[in-house]
Amino acid sequence: MKKSESNLTGVKEIARRANVSIGTVDRVLHNRKGVSEETKQKINAIIEELDFRPNKMASLLANKKVVNFAVLIPKVSDETDYWSFPLAGIQQAETEIKQFGVKLHYFFYDLNSKQSFLQQTEDLLKIEPQAILLAPTFVEESLLFSNKITELNIPFAFINSDLPKQESLCYIGPHLFQSGRLSGQIVGLVAKETDEILIINISSDIENDHHLLRKEQGFRKYFEEHKLHNKITTLNIDEIMLENIEQSLIKSLAANPSVNALFVTNSRVHIVAKILVKYSLDLLLVGYDFMAENVNYLKEGVIDFLICQRPKEQGYLGLMALYKHLFNAGDSEKNIYMPIDIITNENYQFYKS
Repeated sequence: MKKSESNLTGVKEIARRANVSIGTVDRVLHNRKGVSEETKQKINAIIEELDFRPNKMASLLANKKVVNFAVLIPKVSDETDYWSFPLAGIQQAETEIKQFGVKLHYFFYDLNSKQSFLQQTEDLLKIEPQAILLAPTFVEESLLFSNKITELNIPFAFINSDLPKQESLCYIGPHLFQSGRLSGQIVGLVAKETDEILIINISSDIENDHHLLRKEQGFRKYFEEHKLHNKITTLNIDEIMLENIEQSLIKSLAANPSVNALFVTNSRVHIVAKILVKYSLDLLLVGYDFMAENVNYLKEGVIDFLICQRPKEQGYLGLMALYKHLFNAGDSEKNIYMPIDIITNENYQFYKS
C-alpha cells in the first residue's frame, strides 16, 4: 500500500483486521503493557502491512502533553558573538513548533571550560528530554554524552560540528574538510610560489578541537593534490587572551619572515586582524564567519576573505529535524551540509548570515 493510501487508514482499521479493541491497538502503538505477545505481533504485522504511521502530533495535542526538547550549545561571550546566530535560528524554529506542545529548554556552556560542558549535560538530563540538539566542542566529553543519550534512546542532532562514528539523527553544518580545501584554493590562487603560509589554530583545547584540525587537513590536501610547493607552517595557540595570541603570532612571523598568507581556522580571525593593524603588517588573511568584528576588518581590507556557513540556518534546520522525527512530520537527510560562502569587501553588504 502506498503511503498516500495508508494515511486513509487508522487505528479503527487495524483493530478491525486484528479483531481487537481500539484500546488494545493503542496500547501496542504506545508500547504499554497488558497485551499478549501473540496479539502484539499480530497488530504489528498489520501496522507494517498498512504502512501506518501514528499521528503523534494529533495525539499530543489531544492529550495536551508537553514534549521537552533540550538545546546544548556554547553561550554567547564577550569574545565572540558567533553563537548568537545559531541561537536566532533555533528561536525562529521554536516559534513555529511550540504550538504543538514543544517546550524548549536551553543549556549554554563556556567554550573554554570542559567542566562547564559536563555540568550542563548533567543539568540537561534532569529534565528528561525527548530530543536533544547538540553543538559538540570537547570531543571526549561530547562522545561520552552522545553515547549516554544513545543508551537512553533519546534522538539527537548535531549542528556546526559533528562527531565521527556517532549515530546521531543527523548533522547540519559545514563539510569541515571541504571548507578547508576551499580556503586552500583561495590562498593557492592568490599567493605567489615563494610565499610561505601560516595556518593559525586558536583554541583553549586544540587537541580535541577536531573541527579546526579537519579544516587544516582539507587546506593542506588542496596544496598537495595541486602540487603547490609553498611552505606551510602551523601555529597552534592554546590561549585565547589577546596578549598571548599577539605574542605567539609575532614570534612566529619573526621566525618565518617569508610568510605572506595567514589562514585562521575559526571565527577568531578578527583577533589576528587587530594584531596585523597594530604592527602595520600587510598580509593575505583568510578566516571564518560573518560576525560584526570580522566584517569591520573585511571592510577595512585587513581581512581579505571570510568563509561563511550559515549558522542561523544550521540552528533552524537542526531543531526542525528533531521535530520532524518526533512528530512523524517527514524525514531529514543524514547529513545536511551548508553552502560554503566566500565573502569579500565587494559583496559583504548583500550577505545575510
